[in-house]
Order: sequence, then C-alpha cells, then structure tokens
Amino acid sequence: MSLFDLGGRIVVVTGGLGRLGTGFVRRLLEHGARVAVFDALGGEEAAERFGEAGRDPAVLFAKVDVTSRASIAEGAAAIERRWGDVAYGLINNAALDSPPDAPIEENGPFETYPEASFDRVMEVNVKGVLLACQVLGAQMAAAGRGSIVNVSSIYGMVSPDQRLYEYRRKSGEPFFKPVAYSVSKSALFNLTRYLATYWGPRGVRVNTVTFGGVFDNQDPAFLAEYERKVPLGRMARKGEYDGAMVFLMSDASTYMTGANLVLDGGLTAW
Repeated sequence: MSLFDLGGRIVVVTGGLGRLGTGFVRRLLEHGARVAVFDALGGEEAAERFGEAGRDPAVLFAKVDVTSRASIAEGAAAIERRWGDVAYGLINNAALDSPPDAPIEENGPFETYPEASFDRVMEVNVKGVLLACQVLGAQMAAAGRGSIVNVSSIYGMVSPDQRLYEYRRKSGEPFFKPVAYSVSKSALFNLTRYLATYWGPRGVRVNTVTFGGVFDNQDPAFLAEYERKVPLGRMARKGEYDGAMVFLMSDASTYMTGANLVLDGGLTAW
C-alpha cells in the first residue's frame, strides 16, 4: 500500500467542485495528499460543498479561471503561501459540455452549431489545460518531479454514436451530441504526448485518462441504449474513476508517461 501513499504531495485539481472533481479531491485526501481545488467558486461557498472535509487544513480552495494565465498564477502563489512549496501533481479536470437540456442551437445539427459555442468549449477544455500546464507544469519541471493528468473522454477517442439519441429525434427534438466536446477531448491526447516527451527528461510525467459515462439518473431510454454498448452492461458508478487519480499521482505509476488510461467499461473495445 505504500506505493499508493501520497504522503503530503500537493495536487491541484481544476474543476474540483464538479461531479467528478469532488470525488477526486476526497480520495486524494484519504491517501495523504494536500489538495488545491481550483474552481470558479472559492472560499466559504466551496468549503461548504465538502462539509467536514472542506475544513481540513490539507485542502486549499482557490477561485481560479482556467482560461486566464494570471488567475492560474494567483492560484499557484496561494499554494506556495500556504504550504511553502509548488505542486507535485495537476489534474486537469475542468471542462465544459452542452448539457442535454441546453438550448436547441447547442444540441442541434452540426451544420448550424454556433461558432461562439465552439470557441467557449475549446477555450476551457483545451486552452485551459494548456495554460494550467504552462504555469504549474513549468514549476514541476523546475523542481524535477511531478505528474500531470489530462481528463479526456471516450468521445475524444471515438465519435459519439448519434443513434443513442434517436429516441429524442423520434419525439420531435433535433438532438445531436455536439461536435466541440469531442474535438476538445481529442486534442488532449496529443497535448499529453507532446508534454510527456518535452518534460520527460526533467522528471515530469504526463498522462491522459479517458472516461466513459457516469450514471446520474439519465433518461431510461438513453440508459438502455448506452448500456447496450458497454461490455460490463452499465454506466460507471460514482467514485469508480477516483482510484485512477491516486494511481497516477503515486509511485505506483512512476514509469508511465505519454499514455492513455481508459476506464469505459469496455465500450471502446468493440
């Protein structure tokens, strides 16, 4: 178990107040990490979301806009003020997607997908990751150690199966999974490989994790179609991705870089 002991290592989680991010933070804390939560929310409001864990001295909440280099740098400075050191790890989890109940222009046909929507998703999902790596990854490289994890999606590896949403189109909704999310998540694979080779000689590992869908009381018609495509026959349960983050932040993965760790219930194995 000592392989998975994070022993005071400082790990930054962007989007740490989101559905997946909160789980990552809690699990990292359980394994001994000090965690800096970078999110659009900060301070007391953020701490309240974690309850008792939010008052843990091993947690720092910083209000950070990942699309702003200056904002990320302010978050990094807050880490040094609190703990007198730079981050060991960075989990680039912050991301945008069009929710199923988004306006029709967001989830309509590709031909009319709004340019502004594409720009907004790419700014957070790609530029935000790039900037966080520039600021925090540079500090890791200067220290000669570190681990960066870029969170991707099965829709970065393969195209969304638009047949999953046929039940909505049959009911009169012109619904399609939007293009921007897929393009943004695909971009992370080569950003990861670039940085793995760039910073490898300086002791910084960079990997991608690719996740499938997480159960969140989705429409039964969607669930039936999605789960039919998954060899394990279900969506991921809450918390099933947390262990991957502990693994990649720990000494259990010291020879892993430039790789893509896939946790999708086997969906992309067909």
